[in-house]
Amino acid sequence: MSLHSPWRADFPGILALEAEGQTYLDSAATAQKPQAVLDSLLAYYRNGCANVHRAQHLPGERATRAFERCREQVSEYLNAPSAGQIIFTHGATSAFNLLAYGLEHLFRPGDELVISALEHHANLLPWQQLAIRQNLKLVVLPLDQSGRIDLDQAAQLIGPRTRLLAISQLSNVIGCWQPVAELLRMAKTRGALTVVDGAQGVVHGRHDMQKLDCDFYVFSSHKLYGPDGVGVLYGKPAALAKLKHWQFGGEMVQVADYQLAKFNPAPLGFEAGTPPVSSVLALGATLDYLNQLDPQAVEAYEQALHQQLMSGFAARDHITLLGEPNIALASFVVDGVHHTDLAQLLTEQGIAVRAGQHCAMPLMKQLGLSGAIRVSLGLYNDGTDLERFFSALDSALDILR
Repeated sequence: MSLHSPWRADFPGILALEAEGQTYLDSAATAQKPQAVLDSLLAYYRNGCANVHRAQHLPGERATRAFERCREQVSEYLNAPSAGQIIFTHGATSAFNLLAYGLEHLFRPGDELVISALEHHANLLPWQQLAIRQNLKLVVLPLDQSGRIDLDQAAQLIGPRTRLLAISQLSNVIGCWQPVAELLRMAKTRGALTVVDGAQGVVHGRHDMQKLDCDFYVFSSHKLYGPDGVGVLYGKPAALAKLKHWQFGGEMVQVADYQLAKFNPAPLGFEAGTPPVSSVLALGATLDYLNQLDPQAVEAYEQALHQQLMSGFAARDHITLLGEPNIALASFVVDGVHHTDLAQLLTEQGIAVRAGQHCAMPLMKQLGLSGAIRVSLGLYNDGTDLERFFSALDSALDILR
């Protein structure tokens, strides 16, 4: 019996794509948006938009109240102790750069920054460039055969010179949950700061900051069924206090004259300039939508999609999955077939998947691959989508093999 998503009708974009013959299987890159998000964006502009925090007039006060209510919503969603621990950025990439520049003053030549072999460029390049600027050592934790960070080797590599650990909860390539709790414990025994990339993980329910207990947590709205242009940086108070300001302009200033200035602490001190007000408000609408869903039903449905995806791959020869995916996201290669050729034939049949290196070039090099095909599913996908995908895959492989 084919899976049917109880939430599919909430996403007009997925219905529009379906109407034009497109099957969207690229949610890890960006997710479709529920109607509530579209309504929020339109309402902000239609009802009279205004800038936040700097106006005494009614439209400005109204926008500011709504904006700060969204900060509270994000805090509640993450189970963070305080809304003051939530900084709005322009995306996860912006948040990682904020951290790399804001923490730069803490490190000395020879200190070690630790990442893993599977990191997205957003959680690699800011630390790589920081290491180059400050003559630090960038340590890369290797993976085991399943695609998980190897804990035995991590215990050897996280050492007395480790000053920061930055790792992903869930790989955007392999679709495998990482042993974050164990790695955070290792780093904390060394007194290192800890950063968790939640861009993929936050979508699938593991985002309780008081349980996770990392110093910083980062995610993007657009992967969480929300609008683009906004990201979130959560930090513990003591960790936020270590950040130096890195962007300067309006809003973040307490006092300024021509020669000197004093800046606000977090969060406003790290939100220089006009923030993405409409996107922040729409993120609040996204969280309202997600909060009214039954989390057990969501988890069960995601696992059912995952099982159907895995069964489809297992039924076909000459397909190799990257690692051992355990969520509705998987990357694969086909013996003797180039991924770009396969992606083109899938595209011609209306199948929207991701092909390439998935912003993880070093990982692909380590795997000895020039690229791979990735299938990633959202709440709106159903069994029919997967049936279409596998039918198109079979047709493409009949041509290519």
